[in-house]
Amino acid sequence: MQSLIVNPIKDAQFVGSFSKTEGCPDSIIPEYAFIGRSNVGKSSLVNLITGRKGLAKVSGTPGKTQLLNFFKINNTWHLVDLPGYGYARVSKSTRAEFGKLIRHYLKNRNQLTNLFVLIDSSIAPQKIDMEFMQWLGQESIPFSIIYTKTDKENQNIISKNIQAIKKRILQDWEALPLQFATSSTKGRGGLEILDYIDQLNNNISEEL
Repeated sequence: MQSLIVNPIKDAQFVGSFSKTEGCPDSIIPEYAFIGRSNVGKSSLVNLITGRKGLAKVSGTPGKTQLLNFFKINNTWHLVDLPGYGYARVSKSTRAEFGKLIRHYLKNRNQLTNLFVLIDSSIAPQKIDMEFMQWLGQESIPFSIIYTKTDKENQNIISKNIQAIKKRILQDWEALPLQFATSSTKGRGGLEILDYIDQLNNNISEEL
């Protein structure tokens, strides 16, 4: 089990929630966005990687995140908590608005450095996840995969599900995107994600 004591994040501040891409912070610092199906464990993951239990509100109600939520990390990059896609206890028209907001942000936000797509490892591959990743590829949006809830089932089941997801992805892709396995309950995987973000930030600094 990883200890949050060694978490490299020293400062994490909530910046604001925004209903339109145009209203998001006017800054040049890199942004790393997190997205997944409703109830995939996104808020728990945000709290894990930042080492702040209450930074993102954890809810048992799918579709709770309805805006673009920005957090400034170590005063050097933004973590963006995006609305979930898929099932949510909201109207069809509201879900459509969520989709429009997400697509507009992903296609038009120049500061976006990488999108982390959260996939529930405790269940079999879901069509909506695959379709969303196909769209990301078509739009040339850089993304990585984060498997959540890796502690929820027997490890043989988790491994079987992840292998099935990889196999399904390779039906449409020549290579797998970068992947991380996490457990918010056991504190697993957060530091690896932060190491990767740090690498990307260093690459950006070298290019400037």
